[in-house]
Amino acid sequence: MKKTAFLFLLSICMLQTFAQWKPAGDKIKTSWAEKIDVKNVLPEYPRPMMERADWMNLNGLWDYSILKAGMAEPIAFDGQILVPFPVESSLSGVMKTVGGENEVWYKRNFKVPANWKGKNVLLNFGAVDWKADVWVNDVKIGSHTGGYTPFSFDVTPFLNKTGGQKLVVRVWDGTDNGFQPRGKQVSKPNGIWYTPVTGIWQTVWLEPVAAKRIEHIQTVPNIDKSQVAVSVQTKGAAYGDVVEVKLFDGSKEIAVSKATSGEKLEISVPEAKLWSPESPFLYTMKVSVISNGAVTDQVNSYFAMRKVSTKRDKNGIVRLELNNKAYFQFGPLDQGWWPDGLYTAPTDEALKYDIQKTKDFGFNMIRKHVKVEPARWYTHCDQLGILVWQDMPSGDRSPQWQSHNYFTGTEMKRSADSEANYRKEWKEIMDYLYSNPCVVTWVPFNEAWGQFKVPEIVEWTKSYDPSRLVNPASGGNHYPVGDMLDLHNYPGPDMYLYDGQRPTVLGEYGGIGLALEGHLWATDKNWGYVQFKNSKEVTDEYVKYGESLLKFIKAGFSAGVYTQTTDVEGEINGLMTYDRKVIKLEEQRVREINQKICKSLNE
Repeated sequence: MKKTAFLFLLSICMLQTFAQWKPAGDKIKTSWAEKIDVKNVLPEYPRPMMERADWMNLNGLWDYSILKAGMAEPIAFDGQILVPFPVESSLSGVMKTVGGENEVWYKRNFKVPANWKGKNVLLNFGAVDWKADVWVNDVKIGSHTGGYTPFSFDVTPFLNKTGGQKLVVRVWDGTDNGFQPRGKQVSKPNGIWYTPVTGIWQTVWLEPVAAKRIEHIQTVPNIDKSQVAVSVQTKGAAYGDVVEVKLFDGSKEIAVSKATSGEKLEISVPEAKLWSPESPFLYTMKVSVISNGAVTDQVNSYFAMRKVSTKRDKNGIVRLELNNKAYFQFGPLDQGWWPDGLYTAPTDEALKYDIQKTKDFGFNMIRKHVKVEPARWYTHCDQLGILVWQDMPSGDRSPQWQSHNYFTGTEMKRSADSEANYRKEWKEIMDYLYSNPCVVTWVPFNEAWGQFKVPEIVEWTKSYDPSRLVNPASGGNHYPVGDMLDLHNYPGPDMYLYDGQRPTVLGEYGGIGLALEGHLWATDKNWGYVQFKNSKEVTDEYVKYGESLLKFIKAGFSAGVYTQTTDVEGEINGLMTYDRKVIKLEEQRVREINQKICKSLNE
């Protein structure tokens, strides 16, 4: 009887706790916001490129406080926040501005499952913006800087042998009052600049692992040799331990290869099925660590056979190629922002939706604009078949911007700390996405934002990843380096520069605006590069720009990027409204012209 009464009281307390959370503010929201279960927030496995069977999600309600920077951990917290939604977002339940003068404190308790006994326990963060300090049971176990990449700690030595565990995270982010990469975030949002994002914004999770385990997998396909190179980074492996890689076509095992830990494997893939947006075939892979004949760790992964390159065509124009054939890459500028979650999509279904709609619209590419997404976003791109141009999120300050000529000015000189941080975060982003076949182009700079030492950064980027193309400076401050010349022109396409040695691409154009009442972030100050009154007018203009682009493709353009996938805050130039509830253009007409553009170089 006492046990029943206790459980009843516990359930009442839990219901009261969960009832305390609700979306904050009165801004527009997506339909997915209504599907959030605070007891099961973003429950999907967060790292599909290296998936283990056992893990525990720490998303949900945490205690939080916003305090002046430099203060000690609070004794009493301000309230509860729904992790992993940023503090400034509606779905966090907080929706407060933090600012560089403050820090956010997070706290929650957890229990390690009994069947994890004898295992090492990893604490994983998908991403935290920007500087995170982490404590377990009142012991500071580590720090991390960088708002866009995952990081982990082995917390095993700091866990209590029995009972609960205490986890505390402190986060500072100066937004635009520092040199850190921040993309479109500013302290005073306006125009093309958006609301700040602070704190935990991707899944937090635990997983049990062996002392001898896999830490990272890197795959590089070579379709010309019918091979895939697999590098497996391990932790704790000793001399004599072996890494085994098995490749599968569906359920059929097609290859198995072994090497001592640390050695790269080059595995034959006979009669390789090539990956493309039209046929996004993925091979699966099992990777194991074997010590004294026993498997100590095993993960599931995948890879694709595809190649990106450039080549001069029969008309003397240097073209982008996919799998050794000229291929016009065409897609929208994708900011990856949400009215309810800001940086964080409310559900995995929502995360996938924008990609699927991009395919439905007839595009074959996405330019991920000055933001990096959770790992599941890139896996959705891999599975659905869409090429990705990956921007480095911009930061620091801008030098002068020259867009209609090769750069003749003086570049910005970053401080030593700023430059070192840029290099660190750029390398971490590349490491994070190195094995995703959808990522075909690295974009280190956009429109002079924080641009510095372009030839040097481009040379390093190309040498670090020779399997992909590098777009050196999208939209301006051009140098004769890298793999393409990237022009921006609004509203319609124009080719005011041409490079005879590299592909010339139209990295941004369009921005056709249509404000739809009931779907606006702000009731005033909405803008597009041009604005119209209804869907037909916008679609007419879109098709007109598409027909113009087709003519420029014959003259030399090898890729195009239309602005943009959705409205974002004060920008109302999306193909969809910010809440994703209305497709603003006539979809079939958009698809027809887009398919003409995508197939324009087919022979």
